[in-house]
Amino acid sequence: MKQDRVLDKHTRMTTEPVGHLITTLAIPTIISMLITSFYVMADTYFVGKINTQSTAAVGISFSVMAIIQAFGFFFGHGSGNYISRNLGAQNLEKAEKMASTGFFLGFLSGIVFAAVGLLYLTPICIGLGSTQTILPFAQDYLGTILLGAPFMAASMTLNNQLRFQGNPMHAMVGIVIGAVLNVGLDPLLIFVFDLGIRGAALSTLISQFCSFITLIYLANRGTNMGIRFQHFTLKWEYLKEIAYGGSPSLCRQGLVSISTILMNVTAGGFGDAAIAGVSIVTRICLFINSFVIGYGQGFQPVCGFNYGAGLYTRVRKGFWLCVKTGWIFLTICSIAGFIFAPQIVSWFRAEDAAVIEIGAQTLRWQLITLPLGSWVILCNMMLQTIRKPAQAIILSSARQGLFFIPLILILPRMLGLQGVEMCQAAADFFSFLLAIPLTLPVLKTLRKDVPTAHSTYQGESELE
Repeated sequence: MKQDRVLDKHTRMTTEPVGHLITTLAIPTIISMLITSFYVMADTYFVGKINTQSTAAVGISFSVMAIIQAFGFFFGHGSGNYISRNLGAQNLEKAEKMASTGFFLGFLSGIVFAAVGLLYLTPICIGLGSTQTILPFAQDYLGTILLGAPFMAASMTLNNQLRFQGNPMHAMVGIVIGAVLNVGLDPLLIFVFDLGIRGAALSTLISQFCSFITLIYLANRGTNMGIRFQHFTLKWEYLKEIAYGGSPSLCRQGLVSISTILMNVTAGGFGDAAIAGVSIVTRICLFINSFVIGYGQGFQPVCGFNYGAGLYTRVRKGFWLCVKTGWIFLTICSIAGFIFAPQIVSWFRAEDAAVIEIGAQTLRWQLITLPLGSWVILCNMMLQTIRKPAQAIILSSARQGLFFIPLILILPRMLGLQGVEMCQAAADFFSFLLAIPLTLPVLKTLRKDVPTAHSTYQGESELE
């Protein structure tokens, strides 16, 4: 029976050694994140073979994609957090209703974005920082991307729900299929069919639709909660929980979009090469951070299940394991990236020396504070999963909002182009400092277990 399999999963999530459990769950999510970031980089790489303006157009369009993803994360994390906690407490019926509610709301949000975006395409592209030379390329790219907004938002929702249910392999398969397809279609549509930047957008659109279909299929198999329209429930209880659990993600991703717009508009004052260089660095850092985010996503279902079961010491132990692992990885990447920054940037736009120079300087600045991101990312994930919305929203707003927005408005006025290049590094440093007082008091409350009536916990010492 499905309920028996769910109970078996509960036992595993609450008794298996934390280190082994997180690593097992994290491997598929890390692969998924790396491949997702890789295919975003592939777009940048192949488009970079067209011209500098096309590279800049992809960077400008990223802010709109970030908004669409923000609502996918909002409904995915909001519903997923609730699902994992209720699975931990063995409330199967509530988990099933929330899965369908989150999915349909995510899909509807994508339809709204597609309609509004296509209706106001030209003013949106200009508002995002398009210069007159970039505008035609941005219109071609973004106009096509927006057609896939419902599939993008719904796929993000399903992907996160599957992870929070402790089935990262299913989430990975859905994302990997789209990513591999995108990488294969990019050169075919851009160069063979001579569609240029529109070919890159079509490639992304097709791959997103295929991911969507795959994730729908997988969500209705095995121990997954399944998507049923009859389970779609617009009750205040579910909407409130989505808002509590998803608001940090919405703030974080929404501010990514706003900060990207401000970065592009500011960089545009220094020429198309500045926008292209900054856009390339954004992709590179996203790719590097994918490991830590993926590892943290392996921690989140463990965190949710065990917090719901009152096994707080397992939550705390998993948190510190992820922070240490991420810190080591990011430090190694930062050292290597700092040394070879010009060579890395040149992979994407070797034909433009100005792009390489600006990109290398921007990359080196960001790599200085990159290891601090391990603490910030994991703090945010834990606070969000254990339903600490106030702290989570403040921290998720810090990096791209509370600190970045004032800095991008001030530093370039004081330091010129160097202010643009160093802005993200400064925001990362201040976010690290803020995360300390927000998280340490919460960690102190997780030193003792408060098992629920359903808990099957046997004690960490017996298992490790």
